[in-house]
Amino acid sequence: MYYLKNKTLCLQALLPALAMLIFYIRDNSVATTENLVITTAACLLFIAVPLASRKFIKNIDGYILPLICFLCSMSLIMMLRLKMSLFHAQFRWIVIGMILMFLTIYFSEKLLRLLDYPYILGLCSIIVIGSVIIFGTEIGGGLNWIVIGPFQMQPAEFSKLLILGFLASYLQENQNMLNLPNRHWGFLYLPPLRFFAPLVVIWGIALLIFVYQRNLGFALLFFGMAMMMTYAVTSNKSYIFLAVVFFIIASFFSYMVFAHVRVRVIIWLNPWADPMGQAYQIVQSLFALGYGGLFGTGFFQGSPEIIPIVHTDFIFSAIGEEFGLIGVLAVIMTYLLIFFRSIKIAFSCTNEKYKLLSFGIAGTMLLQSFIILAGDTKLIPLTGITLPFISYGGSSMLSEFMAMGLLLAISAKENYRARQ
Repeated sequence: MYYLKNKTLCLQALLPALAMLIFYIRDNSVATTENLVITTAACLLFIAVPLASRKFIKNIDGYILPLICFLCSMSLIMMLRLKMSLFHAQFRWIVIGMILMFLTIYFSEKLLRLLDYPYILGLCSIIVIGSVIIFGTEIGGGLNWIVIGPFQMQPAEFSKLLILGFLASYLQENQNMLNLPNRHWGFLYLPPLRFFAPLVVIWGIALLIFVYQRNLGFALLFFGMAMMMTYAVTSNKSYIFLAVVFFIIASFFSYMVFAHVRVRVIIWLNPWADPMGQAYQIVQSLFALGYGGLFGTGFFQGSPEIIPIVHTDFIFSAIGEEFGLIGVLAVIMTYLLIFFRSIKIAFSCTNEKYKLLSFGIAGTMLLQSFIILAGDTKLIPLTGITLPFISYGGSSMLSEFMAMGLLLAISAKENYRARQ
């Protein structure tokens, strides 16, 4: 495994340099001082961060950071391929994200202490999500963004951590009552209302706000988070049934009320009815994945730029076109490896709240990856959320690094306790 880690580090260091070299062969005008400095800094960063973390943070998991750096390296080379200005900006977000990750690890004792206050976490998550209703700007048909000067922020990305903290804390504190249902309605077995009402209220308000904002991607993600963590604690299928019914009702309401939701469902069912109009994105995405084949068209040899907003919603399709099935599987396997390492951390936890939080972080990252991959391949309707650590975007990059910071802090604490 040590050999594998070192090989992974070398690969991460080589990817940005190789991408810049290929770009230089095509267009030698890209060899500016700024581009060369950023490329060199990226290569050094993806080597130094995993090595420094293992050296200075005792008992930290040694495999997750190299895997994350590989995804960030893929992000940089795709930004370089798609738009040079995004290459510069994405590198800045990665650097800021890594700084935030280490700050999260450093202050983890205080941050994890917030798990003792589940209702405060739940209330804060509602405030963060709802802030867009007051201060938000509608972009792309959804009221999801707060714009401050040249910066755009998506509060829903940060509310994920608050919701995960609330779920982990509340479910652990009420585990016994939630596992002992004494109410029977048909095939449903539920505890007294006062024990599961706070869970339903906070989760339901969050979901309804997302529906109001027309941010159905995050509604689906939060629905999956709540259902996943509740079932992990209770193993009670009644909660799953109620959650699915609520989600179906909310989805039907959204379909009837919001025109852009109907459009996404229609193009999902039959994109070939209007391939040059409303379904242009998904049709070009399918073509890109088809052209990629097994080995891809080659870096800079495809045409992923013809897919609108390819750097966010459809970056998976761009990878599939130029790197083929091999590149796609490499990305998917990286997410799976991060998930399995994260689940290993969760299983090693003696603190039940840490265990649930680790499981939630791992499951949320994998679920978010699945949602965007399924949307790009027409398995489900398009949702408009980002591919973790790869899609362009500051809010997504920073929130993912903060989540990984909490996970790595928990791994260091639990590994330290296990060795005492």
